[in-house]
Amino acid sequence: MKSTSSKLLKNYGILVEFLGNVLGPDYEIALHEISSDSQSIIAIANGHISGRKVGAPITDFALKMIKDKVYETNDYVLNYKGISKSGKVLRSSTIFIKDENGSLIGMLCINFDASRFTDVSQKILELCNIRQETLKEPEGPLPDVPDALSGAVESFPETVAEMIETVLESCLPGSGILYTDRLTQAEKMHIVDILNKRGFFLLKGAVSQAAKQLKCSEPTIYWYLSALNSDK
Repeated sequence: MKSTSSKLLKNYGILVEFLGNVLGPDYEIALHEISSDSQSIIAIANGHISGRKVGAPITDFALKMIKDKVYETNDYVLNYKGISKSGKVLRSSTIFIKDENGSLIGMLCINFDASRFTDVSQKILELCNIRQETLKEPEGPLPDVPDALSGAVESFPETVAEMIETVLESCLPGSGILYTDRLTQAEKMHIVDILNKRGFFLLKGAVSQAAKQLKCSEPTIYWYLSALNSDK
């Protein structure tokens, strides 16, 4: 089964290169392998958009889709929002790659950077004395995104450690990861709960990274997870 999955993903790897050349430099195409040993990029075209390379971990948004098993009721998810490291807003879409049994083995993601086009449109609008702010996108969730993912925004970490730092910063607004040594046990457990709900512990090496950032032992992280599961 593994060899069949690998062969299928290899064909998608060729598609990554093809789409990258056809769509051009404003479209990043990334192929993620999803297995017990790996949840990382195995092929990427136009990686300059997110700054990632082969071997970079799966995104927080993709982990949430896996954790919530969105792939069981959807073949793809369209037009959700991503933010690159440089602050550019990306319009992203993902198709789920499944084997003959319906198990998820990969994800093909396309991230569109429209900044070049918005820059040109802004200059044209300025010629007409129209401000870009008057043409903002409507508020509310995008129509193509499942309810379980509503409001979520994708980020693009290059390493597992970077991913958990991003999550910790969102959990600790105003203080960041510099003050994790001051957290109480309840606060650390709350953060582990958030990480778990986001699917972070599906990543290989996630427990070790969580323990390092929260300044506790790996057995402590496992104890938190066990305690959280027993409360459900």
